[in-house]
Parts: sequence; structure tokens; C-alpha cells
Amino acid sequence: MQVRIVSAAHIDEPYGEGSEPVVSIGVDLHGKLLDPEWKVHIPYENIDDLIEALEIARERFGKEYIVDENAIPLPFDESIGGD
Repeated sequence: MQVRIVSAAHIDEPYGEGSEPVVSIGVDLHGKLLDPEWKVHIPYENIDDLIEALEIARERFGKEYIVDENAIPLPFDESIGGD
């Protein structure tokens, strides 16, 4: 069984001195909490948009949804998203 880890952390200056803080979201399919395979940095100004998109995904698929290896991504929805 694969151990999937999704982690979130606050980073003060991710791109050097004076850069804006972000939330760093990491995903690892092999259980490595401190060294995730994929990372994305979300600026705090976009947090509400991210939460909205996650809520829509949860409503559509639910907590028990397991992605099929042949799954097709959701179509892009221009009404959702930040600047």
C-alpha cells in the first residue's frame, strides 16, 4: 500500500530576503514527510481561491474518491482562481 503524505508549511521568505511569505504544500507518494516529491508555493493572497477550489473538488468527488490511473483532469474553469 502506498503511503501518501500531503503537508503544508509557512515559509517566510521563500525566494530570498524581502520576498513575500507563502504556504508551501508538499505531496509525497512514498511517505517522506520532510522531502516531498512535489511542492507548490501558494501566496497568501490566493489562499481563499485555493480553499474554494478544494471545496468544489470535495463536493464533486468526496473524501472516498480514488483516482483511476486513466482519469482525465477536470476542465479548466475560468471563474475559479486568483490574479
